[in-house]
Order: sequence, then structure tokens, then C-alpha cells
Amino acid sequence: MSIFNTILNSVFHHGGAAPPANPVVTPGAAPVALPTPVDVVAVCTALATSKGGGGNWQSSIVDLMKLLDLDSSLTARKALATELNVHAGADGTAEQNIALHQAVMAQLFLNGGTVPASMRS
Repeated sequence: MSIFNTILNSVFHHGGAAPPANPVVTPGAAPVALPTPVDVVAVCTALATSKGGGGNWQSSIVDLMKLLDLDSSLTARKALATELNVHAGADGTAEQNIALHQAVMAQLFLNGGTVPASMRS
């Protein structure tokens, strides 16, 4: 499983939240209700509260990955940057880490998460 898919699953399945889905509509069948979008900030805030912290997960990719119990090493972040096609700054720099955090939040949004615009740009 890719690192981003692990992040996606960690956020969307936390606390029993259902992941967004594309409904399959069978001709003649009643429409399928879409699940409520997952509020990424609420999920991460609740997770941080339950762990007694969470650092600065709102802007730090390292803290976000730690919050989700993922490897936040430079090697893992380089792999995630490759996966998400993030090429800002040198590996491990603040510039790259900020761009990587924004890319993760943008991808969570594109996959059905509710994420404030300020966190994805």
C-alpha cells in the first residue's frame, strides 16, 4: 500500500468514519446516498486530543505522520514526495515539508475529505 493510501485510510477510517465512495447505480434501483465527507481537521484534532498532543499536525508533515502512527523519517517523506509528485526544495527542507503537507491535504480533499483551503494551498 502506498504511503498516501495509508494516510487516507488512517484519516477516513478513524473512529469508524466511512470512506467516501462512488455509488454504483443499478438501473431501476433507488439512488444510493453518498456518505458524509470526512472532516479531516475534526478527525486529526480528536486523534491529537486522545494522544495528549499531536504537535503541529496542521502544518507539519512530520507531526501529521507521527499523529497517524506512520514513519515520518526522511526516507518515508522522500517516498511520499515521489508518490505525490512534490518537487519543492531539497529533500528534508522546510520548503519541501510544507509543500508535502499541502499536497497531502489537497489529496485528502480530492478524495472526499473536508479540508480548509488554507491547509491545501
